Amino acid sequence: MKKTLNDIQYIKLVSVGSINPNAPFSEEARQQQLEILNRCLNDFPKGTIIGLDRTIGRYQIGEHELIMEKITYHVGFPRKPAWEQNAPL
Repeated sequence: MKKTLNDIQYIKLVSVGSINPNAPFSEEARQQQLEILNRCLNDFPKGTIIGLDRTIGRYQIGEHELIMEKITYHVGFPRKPAWEQNAPL
């Protein structure tokens, strides 16, 4: 059975990355974000990516240019997952 947008009743936004140059972004934080995204796409009920937002920050620090990126995935579910109900906000 193929899913349609009419089947989507709950949407979770999952961000991967950061565009804040004042807050260091560790590999552990990135890994945690990817684990949440993978859980949304692989655990029951399986979510479907229905859209994404890409944000890019360009900063000039002295002579160096810093480019940072954050992607926010819109993951749609037929209903709110049980594991999401117990998660802290």
